[in-house]
Amino acid sequence: MAGFFSLLRRTYLTLYNWIVCFGMVASVVLCCKDLERVQAMNMYTTPLRMSLLLAQTAAVLEIIHGLVGLVRSPVSATLPQIGSRLYVTWGILYSFPETRTHFLVSSLVISWAITEELFGSAPSWLQWLRYSSFMLFYPTGISSEVGLIYIALPYIMMSEYCLRMPNKWNFSFDYYYCALLILGIYVPGSPHMFTYMLGQRKKVLSRSKTD
Repeated sequence: MAGFFSLLRRTYLTLYNWIVCFGMVASVVLCCKDLERVQAMNMYTTPLRMSLLLAQTAAVLEIIHGLVGLVRSPVSATLPQIGSRLYVTWGILYSFPETRTHFLVSSLVISWAITEELFGSAPSWLQWLRYSSFMLFYPTGISSEVGLIYIALPYIMMSEYCLRMPNKWNFSFDYYYCALLILGIYVPGSPHMFTYMLGQRKKVLSRSKTD
């Protein structure tokens, strides 16, 4: 019975990761087509938007995988990465169309796709590529996230994404200050995550050599 559940776990994780990978590859292909056609004003097209929304939203399952023990990755490392991507995808690009024409959208999509982490039965060459290319594309991805949040700040300030007092919930929320707080979290969070990924690279690649 234990062998059956182990096989089921590996099959599920492999299927899940290749589906997410396919979604990110589709995003890159669509992004590159727009770049090739020099459609800077139409970079975030509907197909690209849908594939990115689906891929990043599905990545929430990675947090659940860590919580229930399907994968060894700690939730403390997975949560900030998935959370920041969800925030930029839904809280910035989806909520503020004015940010979609910026060139940082293309660098964001490409960086996210290349640094997409695969679990399960990923081949060794794919693991090496993932844990080596992140050293370049992880910083560009973070820089794109920060840049797009910063670009969105004037639009956030003029938006109605806030809840002011008085109200029946006796609660106040200002999206502008929330965005500033998130930008502040990137300052200590980014070096911490990069250092963590360096440690993971050393651990995973050394384990691959002994297999």
